[in-house]
Amino acid sequence: MSMRSLNMEEGDGPYRVSACVVPIGEDLVVMIWGGDKPHVGAVAIGIPRPSLENPEITSSTTSVYALLGHKEDGLAKMMADRLASVLERNVVLTAGIHVDNISMEGIKEIEINCSSILKRLISSCMAR
Repeated sequence: MSMRSLNMEEGDGPYRVSACVVPIGEDLVVMIWGGDKPHVGAVAIGIPRPSLENPEITSSTTSVYALLGHKEDGLAKMMADRLASVLERNVVLTAGIHVDNISMEGIKEIEINCSSILKRLISSCMAR
């Protein structure tokens, strides 16, 4: 995969999510951040592999490390897993999004923005 780093954003205000993808050879390093206090809350490593149910389909094995007190582990795992299996690349992904006193609606908006970023990342990486 020959590409330069790729940056994108989704959403507005405190619910804006930003992403940066840096290719390192055939592998990808992906950073996801946003909110009032961007940070590294979780790190996930996705490794593509043949599906256990159907070896003709690519799946992935993903491991996650969440920093103490952070809740981005589910998001990091989902995104790294999807990127690794669809793009068939090793993926290291960091995620850190924090909004003070966020409501359930705010969480949903961030989830929608992250899903949109994920789709755009896949499309952009496949096109290169």
